[in-house]
Amino acid sequence: MNISIKKIQHIGIPVTNLERSEIFYKSLGFENVMSSSFEYNGGKGEVAMMKSGEVIVEIYQMPEKELEEIRQRKNGHIDHIAFDVEDIMVVFDKLKTADFIVLEPEPVFLPFWEKGCKYFNILGPDGERIEFNQIL
Repeated sequence: MNISIKKIQHIGIPVTNLERSEIFYKSLGFENVMSSSFEYNGGKGEVAMMKSGEVIVEIYQMPEKELEEIRQRKNGHIDHIAFDVEDIMVVFDKLKTADFIVLEPEPVFLPFWEKGCKYFNILGPDGERIEFNQIL
C-alpha cells in the first residue's frame, strides 16, 4: 500500500492552561497561526496552533471536567503525531480496507484554519495515535 504523506502536519500536546502554554511557545519563537474552540463530551475545549518555520505544535486545553487526568501526569505527554495528506477520503478508505485500527467511523470535520480541516486516527502497534489530516 502506498499513501502519499506530504509532511508532519503537527504534534498535539494537551495542556492544563492554554494561555500559559501559548506564552511559553511564543518565548521559543513560535507564533499563534490559528485559534479555535471545540466541543468534547458536552464541554468546550480550546486549541492554538503554534508555528515556527515548518513546525506546528497543536496545544489544546480540554474541557474542565477532562483536565484532571492531564494534571495528574508527572511528565509531559505528546498525544498524537499528525501527517498532512492531500485527500483524506482516499487515505481513510485505503487504511480502513487494509484492516488498520481506525478510531473514527469517518473523517471528522473541525472548524480549524480558514475553511476547516478533516482528520482521523489509527492506532500503532503500541497504542500510539497517528492522525491523518487534510486542511480544506
